[in-house]
Amino acid sequence: MNLRQLEFFRMLADTQHMTHAAKLLNTTQPNLSHSMSELEKELDAQLFEKKGRNIQLTKYGKFFYTYVSTALEELAKGERALKELVSPEKGLIDFGFIYTAGSFLAPMLMKEFSTYPGNEQIRFNLFQGNSSDMTDLLLKEDVDIAITSKLKEDEQLHYEILTEQEIVLVVPNNHPLAIHDTVSLKHTSEYPFVYFNERSGLRPYLDRLFSSASITPQIVCEVEEDHTLLGFVAHDYGIALMPKIPSISAYDVKAISLEDNFFPRYIYLATKKDHFLSPAALRFKEFILPFAQNMFYQ
Repeated sequence: MNLRQLEFFRMLADTQHMTHAAKLLNTTQPNLSHSMSELEKELDAQLFEKKGRNIQLTKYGKFFYTYVSTALEELAKGERALKELVSPEKGLIDFGFIYTAGSFLAPMLMKEFSTYPGNEQIRFNLFQGNSSDMTDLLLKEDVDIAITSKLKEDEQLHYEILTEQEIVLVVPNNHPLAIHDTVSLKHTSEYPFVYFNERSGLRPYLDRLFSSASITPQIVCEVEEDHTLLGFVAHDYGIALMPKIPSISAYDVKAISLEDNFFPRYIYLATKKDHFLSPAALRFKEFILPFAQNMFYQ
């Protein structure tokens, strides 16, 4: 049994006329007749019977027709849906990003991309998490493209620098350091820290930063994402280092620039090397890099 046989069967059942069905199917009457005979042999059931000059379904044919019709309709729906998913103008992009990109970078890129002619109907399926989450999603091919930090080199993943991210010190507004607009890391050594946990892409960077300053931070608690960290700092659990994001201003904290500039903190656009990118996803990727370069490095 094959798909062509099922299409032949449905057309013959609908027209109830061998010659007419053969013409609509762009085949010969003997070919159609042979195909139906083979199908009946395989099913071990008579599907059609003659009625005058026409033919009609037997009770077994009527029973089978319900399933065939439903199956062919579902296949047609699947074909239409798949074509829409990979359409350059109506495709669906699985897009992942780290927490810090959710307040500005990711929505800004999506909004700008959607304003370009031909992109208005492209849809996004969004995933958010830490850098470890993004790596897992890319490797499982649950996302097409991800904004992330680079936890480590992985031969299956391709990273391209998207932007440099400024790291700032955040302290409660009533904290002794809040009188400063810039500080050196050495001035933080006597205060407890709210810190990013091991799954955060920022953790290796912060560890390296403190190591370069010959400081061992006093860590009082570890969190996974920026807004939780800001909440703990605002409630005076400690001070923290974090990316400079717009939503810092929503909390009762002060962001202070760092005088130390040991090495840059980069954010990357990541894809899996052997993962098929739909035309819409490829279009989005090719938009992001030059747009970000023009915006952040001009």
